[in-house]
Formats: sequence, C-alpha cells, structure tokens
Amino acid sequence: MLHNVPHLADVKTMLSLLEGMGVTCHQDGETVRLCAANVTSTVAPYELVKTMRASILVLCPLATRFGSARVSLPGGCTIGARPVDQHIQALLKMGADVQIDHGFVDLKSGRLQGTKIVTDMVTVTGTENIMMAAVLAEGRTVIENAAREPEVVDLANCLRAMGAKIEGDGTSTIVIDGCDSLHGAEHSVIPDRIEAGTFMAAAAATKGDVTLTNVAPDTLSVVIDKIREAGAEIETGPDWIHVTMNSRPKSVSIRTEPHPGFPTDMQAQIMALDCVADGTAQITETIFENRFMHVPELQRLGADIQVEGHTAVVRGVEQLQGARLMATDLRASASLVIAALAAEGESIVDRIYHLDRGYDRMELKLQALGADIRRFSE
Repeated sequence: MLHNVPHLADVKTMLSLLEGMGVTCHQDGETVRLCAANVTSTVAPYELVKTMRASILVLCPLATRFGSARVSLPGGCTIGARPVDQHIQALLKMGADVQIDHGFVDLKSGRLQGTKIVTDMVTVTGTENIMMAAVLAEGRTVIENAAREPEVVDLANCLRAMGAKIEGDGTSTIVIDGCDSLHGAEHSVIPDRIEAGTFMAAAAATKGDVTLTNVAPDTLSVVIDKIREAGAEIETGPDWIHVTMNSRPKSVSIRTEPHPGFPTDMQAQIMALDCVADGTAQITETIFENRFMHVPELQRLGADIQVEGHTAVVRGVEQLQGARLMATDLRASASLVIAALAAEGESIVDRIYHLDRGYDRMELKLQALGADIRRFSE
C-alpha cells in the first residue's frame, strides 16, 4: 500500500502497465493498493513504455523474480540520450542473458547472482533498477558510483519495509544482501521536491508570498540556497517552506549536477526566473545535451537568452510579454507557465500533456494562489 501518490499521467501509465501484467491495482485518492501475487505476463509493451521512460523500471523486478522479461526500449521526454545500457550491463554481470530484439530488451536468467557493479555514470533509474534486481539475488551486490538522490533513498526505505537488506543508500556505495522473498508493506512516498521547487521559483518570479505544505525541505537545500540568492526570504519548518519575494529577483547562475548538486529538473524553472531578474546569469547543463528546448519559447515572451553549447546566458528584462507557446517536455512546460505568470498580458501554452506527466493539477494550485489561469481545449 502506497500513500501520498500524486495524480499524474505517469502514475496512471505505470498502473496500466502493471495491470497489463496481472497486478491488481486500486487507487483511492492518494493511496494505491497493489497485489502482484498473480502476475500473468512479463511483457512491457511499446504502447505504454514509449510514453514514459520510467517504465524500464519493471525490467529488473521481472528479471529477479521470474527469470524472464520482454520490455520495450523506453520513450519519454525528448531532452537527450538516456541509454539503458547501464541497466543491461548490470544484469549481464549478475548472470542474465540479455538480447536487444526489434526494439525490445529480451531477458532470461536463473536466479541472479550478487556481484560488484560500478556504473559508468551516475544514473538514478539505473541505480534503482539494479537495487531491485539485487534484493532477490543470491549473495551480496555492491553498487558503486550509485545515485544519491532522495528518490533512491525513498525506494530503499520501501524495499526495506518489504524485507530487503540494504545499506548505504544516500551515498555513492550501496550494499545489498539478497533475500529469498519479499513481503507486502505500507509506505508513504516522499514529497516531490521538483514540484515544490517549481512553486518556489514561481513565487520568486512573480513577487509572491507562498507557503508550501507537505514538503521535505531537507531534499531542497541547493534549490532553497539559489532562490535565497535571488533575493527571496525563505523560512522552513519540518514539512513546510515559506517563500516571500518583495522586489525584482536578482539573477542567479547555476550548473546542473547529480545530487547533491543542482538538479537538472529545476534548470528550466530557474531560467524562467532569470528571464525577469536584474542582471545576467549563466546556466550550464551537464546532464542532458538537449535540455534547452524551452529557450526559443521563452524568447517568444521577450526573454534575452543566448545559447552556446551546454551554456545559456540569460540577461534579465524588466517585463516579459504574453505570447502563444508550445511545451516541448515536462520541465520546459513548467518554465513556460512560470514565465507566463510573470509576463504582461495573456499567454497560451499548448501541449500541456507534458505538464500532466509530472505535476498534480498544477493549474488548480496556482488558481488557489490567485493566478489567472485555466485549462481549456480548442
């Protein structure tokens, strides 16, 4: 049983994928009950996987529990190459036979064997997939160069509640001793730090006064520091953040890095803030090579941005002007909404299905804060 589950298109996609495999799923508000006692299929079809890269996360649980899987290579946002080779290399080291066949990952194995795995790069979904393979493998698995993101720690907490033996999550070395089986458990999903950070950036860009509740401030330290640097007054409590901006924001430069560095998923939102800030900022993207697709759309609002390679130079303007915009990916969508809130006049953002993949009824929350925003279909 999972609590604090948001109403997202990606959650709906994942539940549909699991139901297609024979998992019984029941969602009641923000609680989801899942029972995988009678899985009937180990195939993850292209039709669902193409819309959400995180679908690849069924690969290792299927491999370690059933010894077989056929999972379509993933899709998702077009922000750059995000290969799954790290996942596959780990499974090969653990004794699986893996083939790529007509766009599918085909896997067969006996019981996976614990081993030492050193990933070539820091990968969140790769770390999560390897963890789920290792919990039922025979012997000890050591993951080095592991992702340290709070979401990895949250998965580890959930797996431990199911009986897994995991140590070191939150560091670059995770040690897992395989179990013969896992059992059911109850777990509350951590608050979404990127959603919280997005609302913080929106409050700062629009000279707002906003209190965020049901958040985890300790997962947002680097974002809080940057928005404070922009001039906002920020107070925090155990599960709340209060953001007040009484003047035009100051420009802040960022460089995206794996956790605990500045998250790539907040880059576009900070760029939107910098568009209306006083001064010049330099934004360097080190994670994804194609994550500046929001720049031309921000320029349509009157933003002064120049891109050279992996760096964007943003010269703040006093006022953006409303325009018609097109969302290109999930976080780009959020940046356009922030910029439109700060702009003079009306803006229309098309293709907001991207937004719904990662934000829980964003327009309703913004309406509650006084924004003049509504969803409509043409």
